Amino acid sequence: MDAFTAGLLQRISATQSDLSKARETGDDYLADVEQAALEDLQRLAAEHGVAVTAA
Repeated sequence: MDAFTAGLLQRISATQSDLSKARETGDDYLADVEQAALEDLQRLAAEHGVAVTAA
């Protein structure tokens, strides 16, 4: 796995974790921000052929 793929997958994992924490604490604004960031990262992964597994 190259550095780009590893870094992208790590960012996706961290963002999924942050999204879960925001939802658990009821921070709707932060959850919206994290959701948007996650969607951007998933789009980037798809554009580069990086397979992303569901959390």
